[in-house]
Amino acid sequence: MGWIIFLVGIIGWHIGMYGMFKKAGLNPVHGLIPLYNTWLIVQKTGIRKIWFWLQLIPIAGQFITIWITIIWVMHFGKFTLIQHALAVFVPFVYLPYLGFSKDVRYGGPEILTKYKKSPAREWIDAAVFAIVAATIIRTFVFEAYVIPTGSMEKTLLISDFLFVNKMTYGPRVPQTPLSFPFVHNTLPFSKTSPSYISSVQLPYKRLPGTSPVLRNDVVVFNFPAGDTIINLPEYGSAVPYYDVLRERYNGDREALMNEYPILVHPMDKTDNYIKRCTAIHGDELRIDKGVLYINGQPALVPEDSQIDYRVETDSTALNPEFLEQELGIENLDESDQLRKPKGNYVFLNMTPSEAEKVRKQPNVKSVTIEPYPVVQVFPYDQYHNWNVDSFGPIKVPAKGATVTLTPENMGLYRRIITTYEHNTLEESNGKYVINGTPTTTYTFKLDYFWMMGDNRHRSQDSRFWGFVPETHVVGKASLIWFSWNGGPRWKRLFKSIH
Repeated sequence: MGWIIFLVGIIGWHIGMYGMFKKAGLNPVHGLIPLYNTWLIVQKTGIRKIWFWLQLIPIAGQFITIWITIIWVMHFGKFTLIQHALAVFVPFVYLPYLGFSKDVRYGGPEILTKYKKSPAREWIDAAVFAIVAATIIRTFVFEAYVIPTGSMEKTLLISDFLFVNKMTYGPRVPQTPLSFPFVHNTLPFSKTSPSYISSVQLPYKRLPGTSPVLRNDVVVFNFPAGDTIINLPEYGSAVPYYDVLRERYNGDREALMNEYPILVHPMDKTDNYIKRCTAIHGDELRIDKGVLYINGQPALVPEDSQIDYRVETDSTALNPEFLEQELGIENLDESDQLRKPKGNYVFLNMTPSEAEKVRKQPNVKSVTIEPYPVVQVFPYDQYHNWNVDSFGPIKVPAKGATVTLTPENMGLYRRIITTYEHNTLEESNGKYVINGTPTTTYTFKLDYFWMMGDNRHRSQDSRFWGFVPETHVVGKASLIWFSWNGGPRWKRLFKSIH
């Protein structure tokens, strides 16, 4: 639904540009050409050309486009707040009206001088309105997002530019309302300086949405284990604080804090992650030999999902031309980030269909899924001997469900009780006191989800940090509006996400 709304908006915007260009004496066909139309608007209105190039900045550039559109509308004699709001929130209706209504004429720069406010004041007002409008859109409607890692390949590729629909699950009221516009949790040109004022925080509230989070949705959410970070560029969410605390300091928080700068993020300012929701509240999941099962049935295997394969060849190497044309691998060593070729074996990160192509190569003897190296995973305790390819069974907590607390399952639920649902917890000899009251059970206040990357062997996901509470859900990834890899990936433009 979100991508349909987006496409309607884009089509209506360009239809409006066609009519407005014609009225302004420009070639109306040029109004249909993305980016080139705003270049011509910049020239026609006398805006400094640097603003055209600033549009290309990921995320913030979309707000500059809004400002340019408002300036363009002003050249048609539209100066009021309501008129600017129509241009921003319903451009697919208002811009065609301006372009094709006989009552609207192009006035050019001269019309700005005839209005009682100076042109400079009008531009400032337009900029302020664009910032406010864009902030509202970004907060409650949709937000641009750039894929930073390969954890969702090849469903999503590094440097895919997405629109995340916040209306689907219901937009959240910002927990941290006072922050620098157009950025997430750090100031521009800084990797460590917070962009928000944490002393002012609001309780969690989500407005009504059109759908709950469904199994297999691709979801953007706040990284649950990112509430506390080592505030250095090389750490952050890439090397989580809790991993360092557990692996290097054996849980000694004071020792870690004495060595590293620590920053605690509010919930809505932890880093954004994107994964597939493989299980929803109430589901039981397990992983057996790398195969995911939900409620006892094999889970969906996304068409473009990847996993590591061991490819055994004869004494000859794989054909480089085949690797490049069929698998998109130009350098075999670079493609194999975890393990390097050994003897007649090579390890490739591929989709199931790509693995079938490799099996058909004349010098290939076998292609098998390569087990992930055995490492400790959630919940990191003595009772659960799980790993990436052998996990569970585990049930995802649901709001209103009650569990009996035991030493064996406390590792699964401790963070839910204390961090996500804000209770005090005391533990002693297998006995539990929650909010000052002794108890043997706990009833969940929130719904939870299990998130996993489609690139199953190269994804930091719920297998490493557990459940994702409903409070952390940002929105549904709906549409790839642009993609870049040394140049535009044209085939990925305006591709819906499944």
